[in-house]
Amino acid sequence: MWREFKPALRFVGWFVGLYVVGNLLYGLYVTSCGNTPDAITQAVSRQSAWLLSQLGFEAGAKANPVGPTVWLQRGRTTVLDVYEGCNGVNVFIVFVAFVVAFGGPRKKLVWFLPLGMLLLHLANLARLVFLYWIALNHAAYFYYVHKYIFTLAIYAVVFVLWMRWIKETNGRKKEVSNG
Repeated sequence: MWREFKPALRFVGWFVGLYVVGNLLYGLYVTSCGNTPDAITQAVSRQSAWLLSQLGFEAGAKANPVGPTVWLQRGRTTVLDVYEGCNGVNVFIVFVAFVVAFGGPRKKLVWFLPLGMLLLHLANLARLVFLYWIALNHAAYFYYVHKYIFTLAIYAVVFVLWMRWIKETNGRKKEVSNG
């Protein structure tokens, strides 16, 4: 009976293990920054501000002098307070843990993981741009859009990438067994 479940248990073990290790390492990194924003959050915030300015918004990124966040500002007014959880790293960890745990050909992993992370990063930047716009124009809805709509949206992107990976690896297995 255990043989029947061995692949599923192996997947769950690898997924949970990679997820825990990834989050522990990332947690240690963020903790090492103390009360200042980590470099990844700063970079994502600067990229968001740049993208906003390219879209015609007045936007700048400024490290919070008294906390571990970055302010996305319009002039001197803070529109968004970007925390480390907003930088997309936790989403990357979930994505990578699943793909690696699921397994597949290394040649495909080498291009799929960076491409998937790039797509997730771009989706996260779009999320921050839309949150900035919502904070400016529809502040009453900000909490719900941030908490529910955009969380669902970013994980929908992860899910689509996972499904693509499953299709890639299952397609390969069928080709090998038919050939």
